[in-house]
Amino acid sequence: MRPVVARIDLDALRSNLAVARELAGGRRVVAVVKADAYGHGALSVARALLAAGCEELAVVSVEEAAALRDAGIAAPLLVLGGVLDREDAREVLARHLVPALQERAHLERLREALREAPRPRPVPVQVEIDTGMRRMGAAGPEAARLLAEVVGDPAFALAGVFTHLARADEADPAPSLAQAEQLARVLAPLRERGEQPGNVHIANSAGLLHLPALLRALPGQTAVRPGLLLYGVCPRPDVPELARRLRPVMTLAARVVRVVRLQPGEAVGYGGTYRAERPTRLATIPVGYGDGLLRSLSNRGAVWIRGALHPVAGRVSMDSTTVDVGAHPVEVGDEVVLFGALPERPGPGGSGSRLAVEEVAERAGTIPYELLVRIGPRVVRVFEPAAPSRG
Repeated sequence: MRPVVARIDLDALRSNLAVARELAGGRRVVAVVKADAYGHGALSVARALLAAGCEELAVVSVEEAAALRDAGIAAPLLVLGGVLDREDAREVLARHLVPALQERAHLERLREALREAPRPRPVPVQVEIDTGMRRMGAAGPEAARLLAEVVGDPAFALAGVFTHLARADEADPAPSLAQAEQLARVLAPLRERGEQPGNVHIANSAGLLHLPALLRALPGQTAVRPGLLLYGVCPRPDVPELARRLRPVMTLAARVVRVVRLQPGEAVGYGGTYRAERPTRLATIPVGYGDGLLRSLSNRGAVWIRGALHPVAGRVSMDSTTVDVGAHPVEVGDEVVLFGALPERPGPGGSGSRLAVEEVAERAGTIPYELLVRIGPRVVRVFEPAAPSRG
């Protein structure tokens, strides 16, 4: 096997879930496990979250939900991406999923599927309201009509209403509060008629940090919808106290496979974009952009070997990366941490016992989400401790 692994710390996942629950103030936690649980392995993550008491999971597509159902996950599965075609509608019914309805066409597809395969019980659905993201969801008068149509059809049960915050990761809560107030206006006629909207949720990971203000703007929120926070990533850089409480779930690690000496002026890698300025040593790591390590880390990134950071030297290639280790006593076989938990990280500028994925993302000119989901299938996920066998 290539000496490259993504270690997934399920104890850290459970610890982060406890933080999310505390921030949620007793509200239902809908854990987002889309995109293979942000690259961590959806099935094992789902089982661990459910074993720790999480009530519901959210994915983006029917295909993601079906994979979890087929593996024995019985918990409610919210499909955030909607009902995109007839096959989606059939799968929703067959696998007892909870689809998000974003327009009337989604409802009509479910009605057609019900004519083919009637159900004795109402089909639970949630309705997504577009309050400013302008990406998905019903907006304006269409939102009120869709809600009324769902409530008025005995074939369906309104299990929830939600929206997605566009700017929750900003310190200023005003844009998020405006979205919350807009959702409150959409829900007002429903509540005035004494009809229940089911679970109302607006707070994603970053939104949890604004939750007290969001609750004033939109009373009656019964659930939250964290994703990134569960994986140990702080959703805002200006809340270091939260960052310290979160534990990184994924550690991307490899081993040094080669060490060579460089003389001043010698170039490294494709294009020779790095030249040694002094006699030094170069370590090769068998991980590259074919594994999901971003090429933008070329000559900008750094990795952790033997208690110190070492800069990426030259371009990240498909299967390997080289780093300048200088006179540091690095040898073939030494472990390399590209991001995640570290044995130790002393000294000024250290961020506790981690090389934070946020820090690596900043060097790469991107966001932590992209780094996590880019880690490819040829990187073996190792779950520590072993994941529950059922969920």
